[in-house]
Amino acid sequence: MSDTSARPELPDCLSVNPRSPHYVKEIFEHDIGIRLNGKERFDVEEYCISEGWVKVAAGKAVDRRGQPLLMKVKGKVEAFYR
Repeated sequence: MSDTSARPELPDCLSVNPRSPHYVKEIFEHDIGIRLNGKERFDVEEYCISEGWVKVAAGKAVDRRGQPLLMKVKGKVEAFYR
């Protein structure tokens, strides 16, 4: 159904926030997954493979603009298409 040659290459840094400079709309048209230290994570807001970190929401806390407060978790990061 989905052709793997039509998928864009996953970048080194990617964010789900459209206001971020690391946001790429074409990537989110496909289902992607993130593994941190060999375990798949479903709550990742942003990642960087070369620096080895992911950012996840820190509970229900939000900043003054209503955006979730993010916590950086370090480890071996792998991004892949499902």
